[in-house]
Amino acid sequence: MQILDIITKKKLGQPLTREEITFFARGAADKTIPDYQLAALLMAIRLNGMTAQETTDLTLAMRDSGDVCDLSAIPGKKIDKHSTGGVGDKTTLIVAPIVAACGVKVAKMSGRGLGHTGGTVDKLESIPGFRTSISPQEMRETVETCGLSVTGQSGNMCPADKKLYALRDVTATVDSIPLIASSIMSKKLADGSDCILLDVKTGSGSFMKTLDDSRLLARTMVDIGRGAGVRTAALITNMDSPLGSAVGNSLEVIESVEILKGKTSGNLWTVCRELSCRMLMLAGIGDKDECGRLVDEAVESGEALMRFEMMVKLQGGDVSYIEDTSKFRKASFSREVYAPADGYITHMDSEKIGLTAVLLGAGREKKEDNINHAAGIMIAAKAGDFVKRGELLATLFADNKSRLDGAESRYLSAVSIGDKKPAEQPMILDYID
Repeated sequence: MQILDIITKKKLGQPLTREEITFFARGAADKTIPDYQLAALLMAIRLNGMTAQETTDLTLAMRDSGDVCDLSAIPGKKIDKHSTGGVGDKTTLIVAPIVAACGVKVAKMSGRGLGHTGGTVDKLESIPGFRTSISPQEMRETVETCGLSVTGQSGNMCPADKKLYALRDVTATVDSIPLIASSIMSKKLADGSDCILLDVKTGSGSFMKTLDDSRLLARTMVDIGRGAGVRTAALITNMDSPLGSAVGNSLEVIESVEILKGKTSGNLWTVCRELSCRMLMLAGIGDKDECGRLVDEAVESGEALMRFEMMVKLQGGDVSYIEDTSKFRKASFSREVYAPADGYITHMDSEKIGLTAVLLGAGREKKEDNINHAAGIMIAAKAGDFVKRGELLATLFADNKSRLDGAESRYLSAVSIGDKKPAEQPMILDYID
């Protein structure tokens, strides 16, 4: 079997066999297929798509390209949650401790930043000492002790996906539904959880710009999970504006801790509360009202925050940074961005705001780029707010002063100001099970 023949076949829009897909996945995992040929096939898939069977075959081939975690020894229900990515999306840092505090175990593998969206692994690594690369055994022990563990793709789990994930980021193939679905579900199925809740984002700050595309992706992933015998559901949430006020790694950790300390308001909490409720319902804890009450109690009692602190400590992080978030390193330079006119903020282009954060150093333009954990944006005025000329819109943070000028103009281009207040957009758009 030759990879060139497989590339040619997909270039012509023909479906690949399970054997051809397995050959491709193994070649990505063991590096016997060079990057340029992997990239060519990724682009052919992006342009010509995959059938449902091809997508399932790719998912299982990537899952089976490495180790599969066995969580059966951990008592109780184990649930995983995944977001398709957005700007300011730090929901895992909030939701996982809440769900763990309610008695459901959370064993979660997360990714790094991809394109204009941030990555949970990068956010957690802004906590000094925190280890996102741990063995499956240590992950199980952490889950048994505190109810949750959030890691990267450590060890030999899904090595084919790890390779392809990095290449997608730099080959403009991130927005392919078969590649997104198979990437997400290969990791979800490899980590051994009993249930999976998918948070599929839609809007300007997501890879899926329309609700129809988001529904298609959600249904694709739910069908893959169901076919593999894992109870799977998807929540479709709004990413037309940044989630919360912080965009950037340590800034988002700080905002997450504030919510776990009880500052529950705004669109970030709306999404986190719904995700937490749906995860508990999927695990069979109770109905919507009962699960909502448990979620609120987990935050109000401080139990969710305690679970997060325990996980940080068990995975090597300096928990004093969670107890006192003012200890996080500050960026060397900052720039305040002011409203150029009076009016209502009618729209915020989340993708442009995400790219502004990348320009500041909070994200990656190339896969080998380093992340600046202190860089980012604190948003002061959001969609629907009335601002006067000269009023603060946001503060930008960077360690390189020369980045601020370009970032300021890009941020301003992302914010539209008009005379009419926009209609309030719902954050929860659909649920698919």
